[in-house]
Amino acid sequence: MKNARWAHTATVLTNGKVLVAGGTSNIGVLNNVELYDPPTRMWTATNNMNSRRYYHSASILPNGQVLVTGGTNGNTLMSTELYDPSTGIWTMTGNLNIGRFEHTAIVLPNGKVLVTGGYSNGNILNSSELYDPSTRTWTITGSMNIRRYYHSASMLTNGKVLVTGGYVNNIALSMSELYDPLTQTWTIINNMNTARYYHKASILIDGQVLITGGFNNNYLNSAELYDPLTGSWTITGNMNYARMTHTVSILRNGTILVTGGYNSSGQLNSAELYNPTTRQWTITNFMNDKRYYHTASVLVDGNVLVTGGRDNINSTEILYII
Repeated sequence: MKNARWAHTATVLTNGKVLVAGGTSNIGVLNNVELYDPPTRMWTATNNMNSRRYYHSASILPNGQVLVTGGTNGNTLMSTELYDPSTGIWTMTGNLNIGRFEHTAIVLPNGKVLVTGGYSNGNILNSSELYDPSTRTWTITGSMNIRRYYHSASMLTNGKVLVTGGYVNNIALSMSELYDPLTQTWTIINNMNTARYYHKASILIDGQVLITGGFNNNYLNSAELYDPLTGSWTITGNMNYARMTHTVSILRNGTILVTGGYNSSGQLNSAELYNPTTRQWTITNFMNDKRYYHTASVLVDGNVLVTGGRDNINSTEILYII
């Protein structure tokens, strides 16, 4: 990449390119944006965002545009903006009702975007909002039962949204809840076996949710599965390395790739694969650079592109999936 960055976003566009936006580095908070073209393996600059931001979210809408929401640049941001891949132009869209960062954003089956929780001017949030692409406006929807940030959100195959873990009042959370878009309400469900934040969640081919790693005063190598059919949590195989602020990618063959992160040894370059059939982890080739707060994107050809990370890494790597 042209710029080192961490706490940025990376979005695979419908044309196969990867849009990397914002983040922060040793020169400050960024608004610059870059495009990666897989066939040429080249990076090019595209137009800057209107606002500098990191710890924001980026969601690809049904029309192919990218919605960037919130974040911080020293101030908590309410602003949101749209990137149009056909023109390369950023356009300001409706403001959030509550500025937030370290929140989650999920595109619902109806095309709306659900934003949950986060941190705002000293307050940990339980509020949720919906973005309607047709009106370009945000409306408040049902609040979560638990205030949280550093949590995860997953779109289940039944159309509901699962939120897990997070952090509030110096406490790591094991509590999970479900959002029903039809009723716009949240319901508390069974707790995870382990309280955690800075973890990751991924949807397996069979519809179960795999939760990996995180932190709760200890760096975690544990993983667990949520079954939407039974509402139960099950411990699955431990990762070989404890890690938080790592990445997870769902590969074409259904295995889960975890890269990098941070633990008591510092930043990591280790990578490992989870096999949903055996429920076991195996170590795969290490990355060339140690990194956390990076991104990992599955490209159209099935390869995985890893970008940036802390500390001030502008390198990118591709793990070739054979």
